[in-house]
Amino acid sequence: MKIISLIQVLISLAIIGLILLQERSGGMSGLMGGGEGSVYQTRRGLEKGAFYATIVLCVLFVGLAVYQLLR
Repeated sequence: MKIISLIQVLISLAIIGLILLQERSGGMSGLMGGGEGSVYQTRRGLEKGAFYATIVLCVLFVGLAVYQLLR
């Protein structure tokens, strides 16, 4: 049981790091929908990998949480 909790902590730290690495639209203009960052751009290379890794880690985290809940 302690190993699952430790894995969850490590996954959560990795998720936080990946989310902080992903930069979408910088500044307040991105919040209001204006500025240079309003043009949609596709993810490529490392950014795409970080995006998919974040999704996979989130699914793993939720799966482990459900597993612990049902045990």
